[in-house]
Amino acid sequence: MKVSCPTCQKQVEWSTENKFRPFCSERCKLIDLGEWADESHRIAGEPDRQQMEQMSDDELMAMMVKLQAKPDSD
Repeated sequence: MKVSCPTCQKQVEWSTENKFRPFCSERCKLIDLGEWADESHRIAGEPDRQQMEQMSDDELMAMMVKLQAKPDSD
């Protein structure tokens, strides 16, 4: 079965021989990891209310600034 690499869209075989699956290469795998690390990719959802109640004012402000700076790509 062939699938598209999530990073470059190249068609790759989905098999145990492809150690980078679903990616076509280590390069594409690392690009994707970097996008998650810099929060270009993120899972949509609201912050946990209980967790927010335990945050300091500075932490809450930093979170709000971050949320306003990064538009949702959904």
